[in-house]
Amino acid sequence: MESVVNVVKGKQLYEGKAKIIYATDKPDLYIQYFKDDATAFNAQKKGTIGQKGICNNKISTCFFELLQTKGIDTHFVKMLSEREMLVKRLDIVQVEVTIRNIVAGGMAKLLGLEEGIELKEPVLEYHYKHDGLGDPLINEYHIKALDLATDEEMHYIRERSFEINNILKNFLVDRALILVDFKLEFGRDAKKKIVLGDEISPDTCRFWDRETRKKLDKDRFRRDLGGIEDAYQEVLMRITGKK
Repeated sequence: MESVVNVVKGKQLYEGKAKIIYATDKPDLYIQYFKDDATAFNAQKKGTIGQKGICNNKISTCFFELLQTKGIDTHFVKMLSEREMLVKRLDIVQVEVTIRNIVAGGMAKLLGLEEGIELKEPVLEYHYKHDGLGDPLINEYHIKALDLATDEEMHYIRERSFEINNILKNFLVDRALILVDFKLEFGRDAKKKIVLGDEISPDTCRFWDRETRKKLDKDRFRRDLGGIEDAYQEVLMRITGKK
C-alpha cells in the first residue's frame, strides 16, 4: 500500500468540520483534504485559522510516520500536497478515545478540578462519536450493548492508545512541548484490522510550552486568546523543524 505513487482524485464523499474526504481510482484509498475552517463547542463557534490546514497536514504526517516506525498501524499512506494526505479507507469505529495526562478542558469542567493538575497516571476516556449529542462520555458497557466494537477490538484500541501516548510524550520532550491531552479515532481497514485514523494535530491535541505552559493549540481559538495562527506555526516548526 505504501508503495502506491499515483492516484486519481475522484468525487467528494464527505465534508466535516475540519476535513474533506475524496474518493480515488483505488477503492481502498481516499484523499483527506485539510481545511482552514475552525469550530469549537460542538460547532457553536465557527471561524477560520489561516494556514491551519497546511499545518495540520504536515504535523499529522510527521506523527503518523513516527508512529509507523514504532509499529503502530495507521491509515496514513503519504502526503500528496500541502493540504492533501493519501489514506486508507476505514470503517470508523464510533468510539473516540481521549487520553489525558494533565487536567484541562472537559475533565476540569466535569470534575470541578483546577486546570493544570498533573495526573498520577494517564486517564483514558471513551466518547460516543455523535456530533448531534456532543460526543458524550460512554464506558465499555455502552460500547458492548450498542455493538460499537468487539471486546478484542476495544482491548487493542485501549493498548495502542496508551502506547501512542508514551511515544508522543517522549518525542515531544526534546521539542519543549507538553502533551496535555489528545483525541484518537480508530477504524477497520479493508482486512477488518483496527488501525489509527483521522489526524494528530493542534486541532485534536492540547500542546503547552514546557517552560511557560503557554497554550499552543485550538484552545487559543476556543478561548479567544489570540495568536492562534502563530501557535499552529510554532508547533509545526518545533515538530518538523520547518515553517
